[in-house]
Amino acid sequence: MTLQEMVNQAASLYSDRKAVWFDECNDKPPTFYTYATVVKLAMELTSFLRKHCDQQGKCEIGLYCYPGINLPSWILGILQVPAAYSPVDPDAPPVLSTYFMKKSNLQYILVENDKINKFRMSHVGWFYCNSSTIEHIGLTLFQMSSSNADLNSQVDDVKSKYEPFKAMGNSQPGYSICPDQTEVKTSEGGYMDVGQKYSLAYVLHTSGTTGIPKIVRVPHKCIVPNIQHLKSIFEITQNDVLFLASPLTFDPSVVELFIALTSGASILVVPNTIKMMPVELSAALFHHHHVTVLQATPTLLRRFGAHIIKSTVLSANTSLRVLALGGEAFPVLNLLKSWKHKENKTSVFNLYGITEVSSWATCYKIPEEVFSADFRTDFPIPLGSPLLGTKVEVRDTNGSAVLEGEGQIFIGGEERICFLDDEITVPLGTMRETGDFVRVQNAKLFFLGRKDNQIKRHGKRFNIECLQQAAEDLCQVEACAVTWYQQEKLILFVVPKDDLEERETLKELQKHLPAHAVPDELVLIKTLPLTSHGKVDISELNKIYQNHLNSRRRDSKLSGAEELWERLQYLWKSVLGLLGDSTGISKDAVFLYSGGDSLKALRFYDEIEMLVGKAVPGLLEVILSRSIEEVYRHILKILFPDEDQLMNYDNVVKRKLSGNSGEDFRGKYIKLKSERGLEVASGLISFLALSRGNHFFSMNFTKSFVQPNNTVQVGVELLQQPSFLHLVTPSIMKSHAQGYEMENRILTVTDKASKTNCCSVHQVHAECSHVTTAELALCIRWKSNTRKCVDASPLVIIPCKEEVSASVYVGSHSHAMQAIDLDLGEIKWEKNLGDRIESSACISKCGNFIVVGCYDGLVYVLQSSDGEIHWTFVTEDTVKSSAVVDPSSGLVYIGSHDQHVYALDIYKKACIWKLHCEGGAVFSSPCLSSFPHHLYVATLGGLLLAVNPVWQFSTDGPVFSSPCISSLTKQEIFFGSHDCFIYCCNMEGNLLWKFEATSSLYGTPFVFQSDDLKNRILLAAVSTDGKVWILNAKSGTAEGVDKLPGEVFSSPVVWGTKLVVGCRNDYVYCLDLYITGKKEQLRC
Repeated sequence: MTLQEMVNQAASLYSDRKAVWFDECNDKPPTFYTYATVVKLAMELTSFLRKHCDQQGKCEIGLYCYPGINLPSWILGILQVPAAYSPVDPDAPPVLSTYFMKKSNLQYILVENDKINKFRMSHVGWFYCNSSTIEHIGLTLFQMSSSNADLNSQVDDVKSKYEPFKAMGNSQPGYSICPDQTEVKTSEGGYMDVGQKYSLAYVLHTSGTTGIPKIVRVPHKCIVPNIQHLKSIFEITQNDVLFLASPLTFDPSVVELFIALTSGASILVVPNTIKMMPVELSAALFHHHHVTVLQATPTLLRRFGAHIIKSTVLSANTSLRVLALGGEAFPVLNLLKSWKHKENKTSVFNLYGITEVSSWATCYKIPEEVFSADFRTDFPIPLGSPLLGTKVEVRDTNGSAVLEGEGQIFIGGEERICFLDDEITVPLGTMRETGDFVRVQNAKLFFLGRKDNQIKRHGKRFNIECLQQAAEDLCQVEACAVTWYQQEKLILFVVPKDDLEERETLKELQKHLPAHAVPDELVLIKTLPLTSHGKVDISELNKIYQNHLNSRRRDSKLSGAEELWERLQYLWKSVLGLLGDSTGISKDAVFLYSGGDSLKALRFYDEIEMLVGKAVPGLLEVILSRSIEEVYRHILKILFPDEDQLMNYDNVVKRKLSGNSGEDFRGKYIKLKSERGLEVASGLISFLALSRGNHFFSMNFTKSFVQPNNTVQVGVELLQQPSFLHLVTPSIMKSHAQGYEMENRILTVTDKASKTNCCSVHQVHAECSHVTTAELALCIRWKSNTRKCVDASPLVIIPCKEEVSASVYVGSHSHAMQAIDLDLGEIKWEKNLGDRIESSACISKCGNFIVVGCYDGLVYVLQSSDGEIHWTFVTEDTVKSSAVVDPSSGLVYIGSHDQHVYALDIYKKACIWKLHCEGGAVFSSPCLSSFPHHLYVATLGGLLLAVNPVWQFSTDGPVFSSPCISSLTKQEIFFGSHDCFIYCCNMEGNLLWKFEATSSLYGTPFVFQSDDLKNRILLAAVSTDGKVWILNAKSGTAEGVDKLPGEVFSSPVVWGTKLVVGCRNDYVYCLDLYITGKKEQLRC
């Protein structure tokens, strides 16, 4: 039995009954078609399509339209070809529609006549009109252009945008991993074939919000049992009126249409705009057309508002006989009871299912007794029993069946099978993974939430739907939604019933929720924004919250220092939950010792920035390590940089704190020293350190040390002694000590033997200024064998003393950490650690220690002179991230695959704080900027974020490359991505340019400058295929390229003419830079 056969059976019995109503809800009266008219128009379309479409037994035809009076005829006409219909939403992004049409291999698409211009503009040149228009039916047939490189390119772009990275290291030999679903063959020998003639009913795609959109091809055998069983459960007759609530691209629309049209009932269709108008929609449904069956998402029902639901939808005399809620978590019973009139007789059902096994899998009828006043309000609503032909299983993480307890739902059945993406055959009985978790209790399933909605906060993992359900239970809340804003703040959005007091609501939630589930903030909104599928639009909620933050910043005005101190104390107490405590705050109170943690510190930081209306660089570190008085002083320095003014404001704290002695606090607060001493017996070493991402660190160097040969600059983020920035670099120039000639290309380098002074350097530039097209080329200076892959990036240390040679520190998969002479390539020392090393080393503030992470989960602190271990710090997972040192405090920051960033005091051998990043494991290195004083972190979730956080920029793939900040390019950040692009963003997170390499980039770019290249600012980057790219840092255009003999995950470091990088062929390479030109360069 097929859908069209069931409709034709009903049409033969009820030919004169009204099949479809269309109401524009304006001055025009509603229009209708009888079953006879629907079938007649459908046959005309069927004949037209059979004539113009080359079926070959398997045909899928697109339908690009809005809902209207002809919709049932159009769908039936396609099915009767026979063909599968593929709805395409005219309001969807064209690039997504294009992906769907290409991936589905749609050769034909029917376009509603008044949408032709929109269709052509959205898909220029991709389809052509190959036939005349069927005027009275209102459609035009388009066919895919035979050759279309542009379309293929667009589709590839979409695929790269949505497709998540599949980690290579997690799969085992001999096993293939299905990226989207888990398939388990449970029937011997039987398969369903997508190529079977006339088997498919419709083709849809998932939304793509959690990854690449999946194409879902649905056979008649899969959907027909759904229609048959739900008709029986809802007791549908020819007297019913159903509402087409769902868009065609959402598979519940199939249930709505065909439950009606296979029963002799009527389907009501209204324009999409009316669905967003609660008053007009309720009048059309329940006053004009007396709808008896409504299938909707809970969010769509909430859009009516409590008043309309009570007075109309679920009133005592409503026409509504059946209310079936699905697609989202079922509303809490208390809320449903408040909506339902005590005399209301509507039967309420809970539906559950996934598009990948279209459409519904389970159904549960809410017993009438639960709506009685004396019934307990905490009665949980189960998912219900499997529908006809459907099999439901609950499994634990090992794949074992769960009979009692928690697990994930799997759905399937002998013939309840759909074809996903490129699947051609699927075993009968295949079970699909849902991503939804349930609790099994007494053979009943209770929904816990989606895997995607689980977050970890305050060290505890929970599902944000728990907060939503608790909030819905409050009498002041009409509707609500929850977002995990920037993976940092838990925001509760509430549509209030009456006057809602935010503080009282939060207190009420605290009574019903654990501390880690209480929201950071409550935001009142007038209505919940919806997606086209009738679900809560999370991206719109985040925009609302961002606007809310911007508004608060604009409205925040301080009258002076005294008000700042008052408001600062209030915020301190508010964030720490001490508003009920009348005790004063000691000026020595430290946030972390007063009940604070890293998440609360971030909230305190955000509140302060909103209060003062501007960014406060370095504030987070002050909050975490210093007293409230020092926090106050730090803010004052930003607000009132005039020192005389600051001295006057200094009296504010003294006046406010007079009378408060430390004894009043009984030692509750502990003051940290504002300056951290360096407990190093051997004293400080004068050095320059250069590492990946242009991280430059110096200690105790002098002008005389960096004076000579200032013709090449390395773009660095100098965190200390910025006055020497322009002096700290060697040059590319002609050297009498070293010079090589290769095919008319002259390499000019400087080493310690070169005694050229500044005058001769300038002369070289003058004599060589006629070079017309300068390019860079590379050749090997030396290579060092580490015995296994070198994925780590080099750390280059240049000592102040000329008699001490410069060193390269780098680790390997062989567990070995090597110190190598930069000039000669000789190994100075080697130390074996506990496991492979992918982390790149950093040097301590004092210069005596090298800090490096290891696969064994340890952070190693080694003596730079001989490699002996000074201290190890244990994290909870592999440490691939590379450390960075804060020159002001001496703290070392490093990330771990346990999703934390740590601040370590290597002298006291202690962890000062740790911060959970949520967005994925921290593979890349934290990056520290002096102004603004931010700690930037990139995650395997594809996010680049500032710890504050100030902003984030999402790429089209995971980010393994650490961010690179260079003073040469002022306010720009460079990084590579798995999507094969090198990106350049400004400090606000806006994309300036991107360059496409030949493969992914795991390494971090490096910025440098050469007068010999007309003072161009250049960027060095190495892609995983071994290509070394030299780009123009301003424009992103290529200036030169070369290739190493192996894959490269390491990042390059450039010092003078030397580029150092690790390679996966077991070697560390030092490459010399060459200058080439179209005209032969003069020998200077």
